[in-house]
Amino acid sequence: MDEEYDVIVLGTGLTECILSGIMSVNGKKVLHMDRNPYYGGESSSITPLEELYKRFNLPDTPPESMGRGRDWNVDLIPKFLMANGQLVKMLLYTEVTRYLDFKVVEGSFVYKGGKIYKVPSTETEALASNLMGMFEKRRFRKFLVFVANFDENDPKTFEGVDPKTTTMRDVYKKFDLGQDVIDFTGHALALYRTDDYLDVPCLETVNRIKLYSESLARYGKSPYLYPLYGLGELPQGFARLSAIYGGTYMLNKPVDEIVMEGGHVVGVKSEGEVARCKQLICDPSYIPDRVRKAGQVIRVICILSHPIKNTNDSNSCQIIIPQNQVNRNSDIYVCMISYAHNVAAQGKYIAIVSTTVETSEPEAEIEPALELLEPIDQKFVAISDLYEPTDDGTESQVFASRSYDATTHFETTCNDIKDIYKPVCLLFLTSLSLLTHVQNT
Repeated sequence: MDEEYDVIVLGTGLTECILSGIMSVNGKKVLHMDRNPYYGGESSSITPLEELYKRFNLPDTPPESMGRGRDWNVDLIPKFLMANGQLVKMLLYTEVTRYLDFKVVEGSFVYKGGKIYKVPSTETEALASNLMGMFEKRRFRKFLVFVANFDENDPKTFEGVDPKTTTMRDVYKKFDLGQDVIDFTGHALALYRTDDYLDVPCLETVNRIKLYSESLARYGKSPYLYPLYGLGELPQGFARLSAIYGGTYMLNKPVDEIVMEGGHVVGVKSEGEVARCKQLICDPSYIPDRVRKAGQVIRVICILSHPIKNTNDSNSCQIIIPQNQVNRNSDIYVCMISYAHNVAAQGKYIAIVSTTVETSEPEAEIEPALELLEPIDQKFVAISDLYEPTDDGTESQVFASRSYDATTHFETTCNDIKDIYKPVCLLFLTSLSLLTHVQNT
């Protein structure tokens, strides 16, 4: 371990493993450590089922009706991949897809007035949807045609909208869309967690809706993918990539100290040895003095013996409960997978409810979602603090990732990866050009 590395990465969550893999591919010498004896950190999949019961301090062991414990791989952080999204592009670019198999999630649904409805995202689905009346359907169809034809580089497709100044609220007004349609468009198609997006320029929202539609067009049933054997396969896939390109991995390795000199990171001390580095990437748990609490998320893992009602008996689906439907400031999410994805025993389903905590009674906040899942065989409740870095890391060269939010997709995680990747690579490229200059003179 007493060596010099370009980058040391602490923690094997998905964010850290993707960055480690990409850095290794780009020629950096990487040391990747984790204090835990397993991969995944917060984003791991727990197996066997007995281990999940222990993790949540349940006094009993799983009943025989749950099947074999080894048949279960339960995600702690529930998320799907957008079929045409950033994470899938990273998987394809790095060829990590060779280590993984995926299934298309069977449906995407939205909650309205106590019931759930299929999310319409094409002209045909919009015309057939029970979410809207006849005239609303026609207006929504025109809106979808506008989005499909929109090209930010071709002003002829703007139809009087300036994507850099016209707010999304004004775009909705232009197409005369009602509040319920605005709710599912902003939250189930554009995948915003709150309504803050309404009063900013519409370009990002239009592109988000295009991403949803393009992802849906790839496979037809829904825009989402999910890996067989659980999300824990993702960090392991990127860890394999890093190892192939020379990355060094150490699990079950305690971190005693982050070594700093003159305000810059120079190494990591573990069990009396110091590994030196130019840069450090880590999850918030390794540097509590460089992160701040930014809220809380409640996640409830529910084991079911049936598919969720009114989802066409889907083996997998997502349900979004928009904030306005339940008088909240942020959405509630449900993602459900099952034995069809090799994550549960035969005939069993795993539904995970998540939302941003807004009150002193988090479990009461998710009651509307839990009612959709009844009857529930077993619940596992976790309330987690959300952390974000206090600075961008460019001065100290210590880069902290953000905690995983309540959303059921990886787009926000990929944005975090890009925010860390840019400054890390900037130093590497600067050092490389200086070295080349010195060698040439």
